[in-house]
Amino acid sequence: MDERTKHGRRLRRLRAAARRWSVLAGALVGTAAVLTPFAGLSAGDAGWAAAAGGSVVLAAWRWADYRAFANQPVPAADASRVNARVEAFLGGVPWARELVSGLRRHVERGPLRGSAVAPGWARLDRAAAILDNLAPRPGSPAATAVLEAAEAERSLRQLAKRAAGLERGRAYVGHPESFDRSLTALVSQFEQGVQAYEDLVGAAVACGVEEGRTNPDDHSLGRLTEAADLLRGIAQAFAELRPDDRLAA
Repeated sequence: MDERTKHGRRLRRLRAAARRWSVLAGALVGTAAVLTPFAGLSAGDAGWAAAAGGSVVLAAWRWADYRAFANQPVPAADASRVNARVEAFLGGVPWARELVSGLRRHVERGPLRGSAVAPGWARLDRAAAILDNLAPRPGSPAATAVLEAAEAERSLRQLAKRAAGLERGRAYVGHPESFDRSLTALVSQFEQGVQAYEDLVGAAVACGVEEGRTNPDDHSLGRLTEAADLLRGIAQAFAELRPDDRLAA
């Protein structure tokens, strides 16, 4: 639960408490005002008056607490939590998942434009988009490869962001020659990782195709064929039971 939700719940509890004490104070004050003139002042009337006065004070304190807390600034909403909720909602829409993935990649690609890792980042995006739409069989080697590729993709993206950040700080380096050699090695490491990722995607696609040929999904096709044969048999039986139109005439 984020701070904004906690703030709203506490504010509602304080308002509800202030309203309860206001209602109780009004009831006790009204009861004391009605009963006191009939029987005169007595120990019981003193108790009613004390209860009424105490409830009025408590109601005033509760309203003061509510107003003081309501004047405090409302905490800002957690952006990551909001984004997670929006993505979870859009994940149920067929086309929304691809749209969210495309927008996320576009936002992440912005800071890398013009850097040495930008071409490799674009290749990584294309390969990751293909892998997202692969949908391998659960428990198959291709499914295992997809999980491994997701972890490798995160590592490669972190490496690319680190290289791009270091490249932007080149102007502040005192010895650019040594820095350029180190940056070139880092970019080369990223390019090699992207090439290995593309090879993994190609192998996963090939494995998925071969699995489909080796283990065809004939169960659904067989059920459809059986259902069609059953319906044809029922239609033929109805046709045989129907009297001849000419005899009926």
